[in-house]
Amino acid sequence: MAKALLGYVGGPDPRLLAEMRRLQQRVQDLESELTRMQAENNALAAVADEQRLLSSIDVPQREPALT
Repeated sequence: MAKALLGYVGGPDPRLLAEMRRLQQRVQDLESELTRMQAENNALAAVADEQRLLSSIDVPQREPALT
């Protein structure tokens, strides 16, 4: 009687199991996307730092060559 009240008659609900699998796959997909985006962000930050460093260097203007 207790099993019937808790919904365990006939085993686990296949719809619930399918939904669980779908959600687990979605979590894995989102984790993969997060990892990819973090790597892309790190690469962009490195380029920005390099550009900032290059722009901070004072280079005197070149004078035209005498001919």
